[in-house]
Amino acid sequence: MDESSALTIQIIITVVAGISAQVLGEYLKIPSIVFLLIFGVALGRDGLEILHPELLGVGLEVLVALAVAIILFEGGLNLELKELGQVSGSIRNLVTIGTLITFLGGGMAAHWLAEFPWQIAFLYASLVVVTGPTVVGPLLKQVAVDRRVATLLESEGVLIDPVGAILAVVVLDTILNQSPNSLEIISGLLFRLGVGAIIGGVSGWLLGTFQKKANFVADDLKNLVVLAGVWGTFGLSQTIISESGLMATVIAGIVLRAFGIPEERLLLRFKGQLTVLGVSVLFILLAADLSIASIFALGWRSVLTVLILMLLIRPLSILICTWGNGMNWRQKCFLAWIAPRGIVSASVASLFSILLTQNGINGGDSIKGLVFLTIMMTVFIQGLSAGKVANLLKITSAQATGVMIVGCNPLGRLIGKLFQAQGETVVLIDTDKLACEKAKEDNLPVFISSALDPQLLEEAQIDSMGTLITLTSNGDVNLMIAQRALEEFSPPKVLAIFPNNNEENNLKTNKQKINQAFVAEFSLKTWNQYLLDGQFKLGKTIIKSNTLDLQQIHLQTMINSGELLPLLMKRKGKLEILTAGEEWTIGDEIIYLLHDSRPDLLKRLSGTMQSSRFSLNQLPEVEEIPLI
Repeated sequence: MDESSALTIQIIITVVAGISAQVLGEYLKIPSIVFLLIFGVALGRDGLEILHPELLGVGLEVLVALAVAIILFEGGLNLELKELGQVSGSIRNLVTIGTLITFLGGGMAAHWLAEFPWQIAFLYASLVVVTGPTVVGPLLKQVAVDRRVATLLESEGVLIDPVGAILAVVVLDTILNQSPNSLEIISGLLFRLGVGAIIGGVSGWLLGTFQKKANFVADDLKNLVVLAGVWGTFGLSQTIISESGLMATVIAGIVLRAFGIPEERLLLRFKGQLTVLGVSVLFILLAADLSIASIFALGWRSVLTVLILMLLIRPLSILICTWGNGMNWRQKCFLAWIAPRGIVSASVASLFSILLTQNGINGGDSIKGLVFLTIMMTVFIQGLSAGKVANLLKITSAQATGVMIVGCNPLGRLIGKLFQAQGETVVLIDTDKLACEKAKEDNLPVFISSALDPQLLEEAQIDSMGTLITLTSNGDVNLMIAQRALEEFSPPKVLAIFPNNNEENNLKTNKQKINQAFVAEFSLKTWNQYLLDGQFKLGKTIIKSNTLDLQQIHLQTMINSGELLPLLMKRKGKLEILTAGEEWTIGDEIIYLLHDSRPDLLKRLSGTMQSSRFSLNQLPEVEEIPLI
């Protein structure tokens, strides 16, 4: 077989193995990097010896550089500036203070525990300051956690990658040039970051302007223009100063996303597919070139080094970098646990191993082995346990408690106030400006726009909400909004008010998992009028063991008569909007609206006049439903 045919077979095997690993990861709901590492090692020199990455020669370095550029650009493209603003202080700290803590702590651990020379120890530390977006992204798709936590992890992974890669290059230059001057390290790092940021910013602006104004270009061709622009940006930045290209691609992605181009979703899908392909190919090739013997030769001290990195240095970094940012201890614990290393660490370590060997410096294979050991331990231990840890800490989106209410009518505003009084996140959306102004008067967060716009829902942070409820006066619109929200964002709980007498609606709701809110049949218009006229009482009752059947019969009788509307249920400390037909259990606290048709004068005399603005501190004392 000639050389070209051999290389062709190598690439084919790599792609097939990589995509197979991705499919297996999706099927088993396990981070795909686990199978990429397994497949790569199994096919490589310590396995079946089918793959031989060394046949690519310098082509492997070229492939790594171009693929990493696309991966980091896609990471930047997925970052929302508005979401970044919510965690900007913590991100800044993680990229600066956190990098320094990991660099110093990792270096000392590698020297004292793994017995690396100081220079090699800090070179290793510079390679593992990064957290891999190619691992974190898929992990967060499989383990849907609180949106603020997810944003912080995603942003850290994307922004710290170029910082870590440039830091590693500067440290390597210092070792090769025998220059221990720390000032040179800092100045070299900042200069490369600055040059990359400027070039990336200009490139992102040019690409965004082109995407918006070049209407004569087909959408598919526009995607390829962006691909050419990314590699052009990377190449230009690398030509001006080495290793600045990674920062340039990240910044270009962030700036392009900020433009809000019309074809944004198509571009994200295209770049996402390229990233999956790039990650699959690189991990298979790099893992195939790994010597398992070199990892075992490191000994148990190296395992202890990685454990110190995971269990001491990372928690310390999170504790310091998120101090005073408003996150609770459960969120911080999850952040401290999740820090898997990925493709940037692996690719740069592989290249450094070659460069150190070429320059006659010992430690290249040891660094590569320890970096891959770090990747394996963080991915296998943290990645595989992420779901269980998130459930244990109760920070998954399924356990989210916020509510997004579509409809600023009186009932929607009342529900918003009730949730807000419990300290829950509340967002209301409506196109009626007058109704939105009334919601603002009640200090409720409001978006004056259509909930059919997915960008608005994303801006309103639907990803962090536990419940979406559509309460407009049009049942068909409610159903349409709920369906679109499910297709785009899959909120944990979706409720709507819609006609039940339509078989097509029933079929759609069963298929889409959209539930009728409150009760099967009730008049939204009637209850909104009761609220406007003050003809209501707000009360609660707790389902008790000795009166369970009697209570529920009495409640159902009042519901059927149209005199009582059950709104919310508090179960095990969690406040939820009631679903029609939901079974109540002992200990549930039911919050309800009771129609009170007494004249206003009589209510004033009795001291039970309701506040028209539904301020909770002005509502009458809640009462138990009297049993007949």
